[in-house]
Amino acid sequence: MKRIVLCVSLSLLLVGVFASCGKNAKKSDTYKPVIGLSLDSLVVERWRRDVDSFTRAASDLDATVKLRVANQDADTQIAQIKSLVDSGIDVLVVIPNHADKLTEVCRMVSRKHIPVISYDRLVNRANVDLYISFDNDRVGSLMANAALSAQATGNYVIINGAITDNNAYMINRGFHQVLDPFIASGKINLVKEIWPSDWISDEVKTRFEQLLSEEKNIDVVLCGNDMLAETVIGVLSENRMLGKTLVLGQDAELSACQRVAEGSQYATIYKPIENLSLKAAALAVMLAKGEKLPAASTIYDGFYDVPYVKLEPILVTKENLEATVIQDGFHTREDVFRNVPRR
Repeated sequence: MKRIVLCVSLSLLLVGVFASCGKNAKKSDTYKPVIGLSLDSLVVERWRRDVDSFTRAASDLDATVKLRVANQDADTQIAQIKSLVDSGIDVLVVIPNHADKLTEVCRMVSRKHIPVISYDRLVNRANVDLYISFDNDRVGSLMANAALSAQATGNYVIINGAITDNNAYMINRGFHQVLDPFIASGKINLVKEIWPSDWISDEVKTRFEQLLSEEKNIDVVLCGNDMLAETVIGVLSENRMLGKTLVLGQDAELSACQRVAEGSQYATIYKPIENLSLKAAALAVMLAKGEKLPAASTIYDGFYDVPYVKLEPILVTKENLEATVIQDGFHTREDVFRNVPRR
């Protein structure tokens, strides 16, 4: 019964987004596809959630998932993808470590008539069959608007995500779409933008410490994700500046939601990962069975316009913690408010 309900839900979820048509020889409805899932890393909490949710959804659709984790190394990921292809897969779902270094291996997979889905992060110039992600421009604009609502003037710092990740550029674009008019008018002074080499690099700590030694008066720091926000908050705490600077991140990790509840982090961005992974698993199975699924919109990958399924992110502040991550069951109330004294 559970499987029947899930399949119906997935069908409804995709109505209005896709119109399917045959691709090569369409496989039978009873065919059980093998999905290759190539992951950059499991260090960040959200990726563990993605994998668990995706694997469950694929299993409920009678698909097998072969998981490979590259531990933040592009060359390892390339070798693992080649190994997945050699082992026999019907579709590749990839969360790339590097937007450019994985281009050729993804093209190779496509040449072997294996569909490729770029999950959450886009591979540049690879002409993948599908890109599915949350609206990263919207992530940046939500964060910037939230910051302006709380601090409409003053000194801002932007700490971007990894310079090798397309998402970081889209989030940054969202920041600037909102902030640039305020920067041009002089209301906002953009003190510095930092582009680290990866999402969790210690260099962010070093560079932010250096920045604070030069400029103590910082009103807002916009961070590419919650782990970077945690680093910034740690440095602010060490310099006895905690509470004087608004810090915003994204991913709604438990530690970030706890900081929002405590007040040390102003906001995060919640991405209902279950929606993303459920939809991605359903689409992977459809592609594996030979169904071509043109998306409602496209995104430019540097050379091609590729089909794009775009999901909506949600701003989370202290005011709506209960109505978002807790109500959805993403985190429990007990966990989120664990460090907040009871009144």
